[in-house]
Parts: sequence; structure tokens; C-alpha cells
Amino acid sequence: MRHDDEIETPRGPARIRLDPPTATGGTLLVLGHGAGGDVDAPDLVAVRDAVRDAGGGVVLVTQPYRVAGRRAPAPAGHLDEAWTSVLAELRRRLPHTRRWVVGGRSSGARVACRTACAVGAAGVVALAFPLHPPGRPDRSRADELGTGLPTLVVNGDRDPFGVPDPASGVEVVVRPGERHDLRRDPPGTAEVVRAWLAARGWLS
Repeated sequence: MRHDDEIETPRGPARIRLDPPTATGGTLLVLGHGAGGDVDAPDLVAVRDAVRDAGGGVVLVTQPYRVAGRRAPAPAGHLDEAWTSVLAELRRRLPHTRRWVVGGRSSGARVACRTACAVGAAGVVALAFPLHPPGRPDRSRADELGTGLPTLVVNGDRDPFGVPDPASGVEVVVRPGERHDLRRDPPGTAEVVRAWLAARGWLS
């Protein structure tokens, strides 16, 4: 049963939307939103539905700055601090969860990558990972993907923020015709995520 709540963090309250796993001790995927967006983005909703239908649990997390009504993103350190606090509280509330996978879209994917090891994640799902600012390939963020954990990147081939190259432990799926918002075929993007999780035995 879906459950909405707020979690206090050092950066103010974050909002969570929890769909728990079908079975006790299953996999829980925790997803964050993009810089100026929210958790109702089509790709996030489609991924949530696909993972939930496969028996997994999903938590959509709204960062404190968005809960407060601001669109301009908080500094990276503040985002990471709030996210880490949310994960700690989720672990306290859901102690029987066997496996935690973190991720998000765009800025949310970056936060998940930067904090994945600190929160004890088993893997990372990065939707529309912003490899560099538009027109600035010299400012690559590829190093953030080097978590040492199994990582799935799903980007569109027309994304002005670029597309990361595959690397050790990092699988990159390029979606034809998609831009940064991944709005052209959300169910197709969701199926890529579901299949990747299932291939690792993390979903039924």
C-alpha cells in the first residue's frame, strides 16, 4: 500500500512516496528527481510502476528545497546530506529490506552515485545522467559513475548533456530519439530498468 510521509533532514523536511516490496525482505529502489523537476516525471513514474509490478518496492524522494517550493537546486553537499539522512531513516523504518538500490534522474542520479557507497547500496540506476553541462564536454562528470557498484545508465541519444561511455561495472543503454527528459517512451525506459534488476536476481 502506497504511503506518503515527510522525513526530517539537516536541510529541512524531505517528502517520500513509498510503495513497499510485495514480499518482506525484497528489493527497494530509492529514486530522486531532477534539479528543477519532481517525482512525477514520466520516466520516474514508469520505472516505479514497472518495479512495483515485478514485486519490488520503490521510494520516490523529494528533496527539501523542492518541498519548500524552490526550483533552484540546493548545493551538491546539501543534496547529498539530505539524501543520506533519508536513506538512514528508511533503513530504520524498513529493517527487513534485503537489498537497497539507489538512483534517480539527472541531478538525482548524480546524488545517488555520489552517496551510493555511504548508504550501503547494492547498485545504482541513473536515468538521464548529465555527463556535462550542454556544450561543455570539457566539464565531464563521468568520475561520479565510478562507484564500484553495478550501475545502469539510461540516456537518450539526443541528450544535450551527453551520454557516458560504458566502463567497468557501468552498463549504458542509449534510447533512440530520446532527449534529456526521456519522455518519448517511458514504458520502454522502465522495461530497461526492470530487466537490468531482474538479470541480477533483484526482482522476480
